[in-house]
Amino acid sequence: MSKLVTQPPWEFLLSATPFALQSYELSRLNHAANLKKEIGRLLDEWIEENTCAMLARWLLERRERSHRAPEPRRKGSAAARVSASDNLLADGPGPGGPS
Repeated sequence: MSKLVTQPPWEFLLSATPFALQSYELSRLNHAANLKKEIGRLLDEWIEENTCAMLARWLLERRERSHRAPEPRRKGSAAARVSASDNLLADGPGPGGPS
């Protein structure tokens, strides 16, 4: 990371020609625009990494719940008559869902 400079170059700014001030202004605006793009990329990457971590956590918790869930009773029982989407999307106890 670059060093953060908190003070503008006052001596230069106060003695600069109008052309030099315009050039300085444009360079600072360009730098600010580049920082904004970089922040956007970093934010996108941060969101992606957190999403992957949350997915892994969700899968771990699903596996833990499925290991604790009792086996379905009989083929014709209510617990055995569950669609795949019911098993995948169930977050808690319910017909055929993990307990």
